[in-house]
Amino acid sequence: MLSIRSFARAAPRTISRLTASAIRRPAPRVSLLQAAWKPAPIQSVAAFTSSALRRSKGGEGDDELAAKLEAELEMENEMKDQEGVPASVKDYLENCPFEIIDVPGVEDVVLTRQFGDEKIQITFSIADINNLEGEEPYEDNAMADEEDNINQGNPNSFKQAPEDSIEEEQGEATGDQQERSYPARLNIVIEKAGKGALNVESVVQDGVHMIDNVYYYADAGLAYAKTPESIQGRQNVYSGPPFANLDENLQIMMERYLDERGINAALAIFVPDYIDMKEQKEYLRWLSNVKDFVEA
Repeated sequence: MLSIRSFARAAPRTISRLTASAIRRPAPRVSLLQAAWKPAPIQSVAAFTSSALRRSKGGEGDDELAAKLEAELEMENEMKDQEGVPASVKDYLENCPFEIIDVPGVEDVVLTRQFGDEKIQITFSIADINNLEGEEPYEDNAMADEEDNINQGNPNSFKQAPEDSIEEEQGEATGDQQERSYPARLNIVIEKAGKGALNVESVVQDGVHMIDNVYYYADAGLAYAKTPESIQGRQNVYSGPPFANLDENLQIMMERYLDERGINAALAIFVPDYIDMKEQKEYLRWLSNVKDFVEA
């Protein structure tokens, strides 16, 4: 069975064949009476086209999707109004030595400051929280059930004192009330004019700043490498051993060096909380942009 599109393509050819055959047939003789009578002209009816369909806006589910996006926006705005700005974020921004650069719609956040003749830049991203969302700690339920069965079937199994059980339950309740912190990565650049730059890769979690690597670049531009060429050039430069391989005293002194420049426990508390707040703002902006696009 021919599709509508195939039929539409075949129709002109069929009409042309009919027209051609009509031309080849001999014209019949017409009487004078027939020649004098002329039928009233028939108004041609425009052929049906799909232009009206093309002019219709959107699909059938657009209104439903826009309504759902609007509902999500209202819910998220209510949550934002209730939570407000975290105290840790507000206190840090009022007292910290850094200037914050937070561009709407951009994942990265930058902190900058001048420390003597040093220019310090710290970069972190809300991508860290997005990458960790939905991950749950692994728990082997089968092994836990097996241990319960062993304890229940063995009369000599260890019996827990009631007060110990109460303490554990209270501890679990306290742990449930406290939100589990997540690691947020920092990229720190300490630059001195004409002296190159130190590039520190580190992680903050639970109020602790942990150093992963400390690199040195004679060309400070390599510490800010973004293009494939500059990244390749940085990879070809020996920049130092892994931080964990350094002498312990040297590690402690390096941590103190960063602490004096404001890279400390206060920063480690601030960064994850600020990431939470910014991710919420960006999600609201995303919902609004998608809703406007669907409704346009």
